[in-house]
Amino acid sequence: MRNSKKNNEEIFTRLYRYMLRPDLYYLAYNKLYRNKGAATKGVDDDTADGFSEEKINRVIQSLADETYMPKPVRREYIPKKRSSTKKRPLGLPSFTDKLVQEVLRMILEAVYEPTFSAFSHGFRPHRDCHTALKALKKEFTGVSWFIEGDIKGCFDNIDHQVLVGVISSKIKDARLIKLIWKFLKAGYMEDWKYHTTYSGCPQGGIISPLLSNIYLNELDKFAEKVARAFYKPRDRVRTPEYAKIQCKKDYAQKLLKTATGQKKVELLKRVKSLKSELRKVPCSSKTDKVMKYIRYADDFIIGVKGDKSDCEHIKRQFSDFISEHLKMELSEEKTLITHSNQHARFLGYDVRVRRDGKVKPTDRCLKRTLNYTVELNVPFADKIMPFLFDKAIIKQTHDGKIEYIARKYLYRCTNL
Repeated sequence: MRNSKKNNEEIFTRLYRYMLRPDLYYLAYNKLYRNKGAATKGVDDDTADGFSEEKINRVIQSLADETYMPKPVRREYIPKKRSSTKKRPLGLPSFTDKLVQEVLRMILEAVYEPTFSAFSHGFRPHRDCHTALKALKKEFTGVSWFIEGDIKGCFDNIDHQVLVGVISSKIKDARLIKLIWKFLKAGYMEDWKYHTTYSGCPQGGIISPLLSNIYLNELDKFAEKVARAFYKPRDRVRTPEYAKIQCKKDYAQKLLKTATGQKKVELLKRVKSLKSELRKVPCSSKTDKVMKYIRYADDFIIGVKGDKSDCEHIKRQFSDFISEHLKMELSEEKTLITHSNQHARFLGYDVRVRRDGKVKPTDRCLKRTLNYTVELNVPFADKIMPFLFDKAIIKQTHDGKIEYIARKYLYRCTNL
């Protein structure tokens, strides 16, 4: 990992030899056996209970002579959150395949993790939804438009040829590439029928999240390229209206230094009046153009300082890149252009940029502390109301009214 961190463009060779190290399999087992799915069966009865030194030796020997063949994953369908009709396909590998995948994941993560974009937060160590939302609040201050991005069926439509081509540009090890190719083409069993996999990384596999990040890192690099090309600095720092009032205030304060008597009283009133006017006028000029980007798994959001036409152009650029280079499709019904004073949906939150002219005292002066800051709201209809119904806090009567349900276990609780 240190070599990859020092030089992002470094090419790695002879990585397959790490697949033959027994100590890595003990580390992999130590991580896997504690998971809830350790006892979950794939297409056979192979689980974490059958782990032994002999088993490691057999796996290493099969990898050494390249006779190792991953078994098809067992496909199950789990319902999506808050949806009774839509289901998500889940691939369940056998435990031996999980073990080999975990070792392979550790090797690939050491190579790729230092090279991943800072704008990517999904399926990465020390990064999660919370870090993505914190970055959103920090980076998207003052944006005028949101572009909500969603790739249609991302995990099921990852092109194997493109993925292997991306990995091959960084890793020049034919045996390791061959092993990755075997996992991609292992297939799946559904209702005891074998199905060949032509594309995609099965959700549920140990290595699938990392492979999807390697694949979508190409999108992250493209986003950085678009952001650099789109950037334009401000023509001027202040708006003309603000600058005009500021000039009058500075002149009044200059006269105030030598004024006395009634003239000083009048100048003090004028300075106070001009300060009040300044707080009602937009301060920063919106002549700059900036694009911000954050991705979590296959969901991404773009913040734009510019016009709606700029957003439409950026959306077309992303759509063309995803179609031509990643061989996937941008979901038109979910990829929306929204003004930042309206709510855009990202990671289950309604995101918007405040327009609030209220001033608050700070250490030095009065400031509009909330203006153009990012606000994260929990959706009331989609999140809060279902939570209240699920926890039996409220109920709906026959005439459609909402009533609270008495929680008797709280009756005798102290107020302290």
